[in-house]
Amino acid sequence: MTKPLLITSLQNPRIKAVVGLRQRSDRDERGEMIIEGYRELKRALDNRHLPKALFTCADLFMGTNEPALIERCRLAGAELFECTKPVFEKISYRDRPEGLLAIAPQVHWTLADLKLPDNPLLVVAEAIEKPGNLGTILRSADAAGVHAVIVCDRCTDINNPNVVRASTGTLFALPVVEASTDEVLAWLRKNKIQILAATPHTDFDYTAVDLKKGTALVVGTEQYGLSEKWMNEADLKVKIPMLGQADSLNVASATTILLYEAVRQRQSK
Repeated sequence: MTKPLLITSLQNPRIKAVVGLRQRSDRDERGEMIIEGYRELKRALDNRHLPKALFTCADLFMGTNEPALIERCRLAGAELFECTKPVFEKISYRDRPEGLLAIAPQVHWTLADLKLPDNPLLVVAEAIEKPGNLGTILRSADAAGVHAVIVCDRCTDINNPNVVRASTGTLFALPVVEASTDEVLAWLRKNKIQILAATPHTDFDYTAVDLKKGTALVVGTEQYGLSEKWMNEADLKVKIPMLGQADSLNVASATTILLYEAVRQRQSK
């Protein structure tokens, strides 16, 4: 077995290339993304999203399972690089690096790729600005058994390292599509999937509607909520009761609440 190449210089071109992938322009130009952390990398491998290269630092490992994961990457064809601690800390974007960072192809799904069951449950996220919120939505969607997440009119791209991190790698566990609002609306109508808009401006509580049929739960930007187009096209509008002084919830929290109402209804039918 070939030994990993040791990188000791902060000026190594490969290290500079990894750092460059923090920028969206570099990610899109190269068609690559960063996957950092044990849990995230394991989920990528478990879902056949295979790394091209893996950078490691044994001094930063959190446990004893890392060698087996490194071997999985090697068998998947990844080029292996061993880094000194200062070098790995340069490429890491975490406050507490775990000593594992992979470079992999970007995630790319289209609406045409989706193969949905009868009465699917979907999340449509419009113009979500914060990577952490988008990643948390993906994590909740995976936990609730959502069949696909569709990101409309993106403000943050799904291949952002912080989306991968906040999703704990569930980005790789379900289809995640990027498309325009017009494309998604036409696709939902064609597939006869009802559009459920989350908004405080309605009289219907989220528990008062039928979520057992094919449903696209649509949530909007953190600051302004859903656009007028989605509000006008919605078949149903629901609110989450707010009993305190706050007039809205974080978009990821609201999405989780709505998804688990769908889960409750679908399990009780």
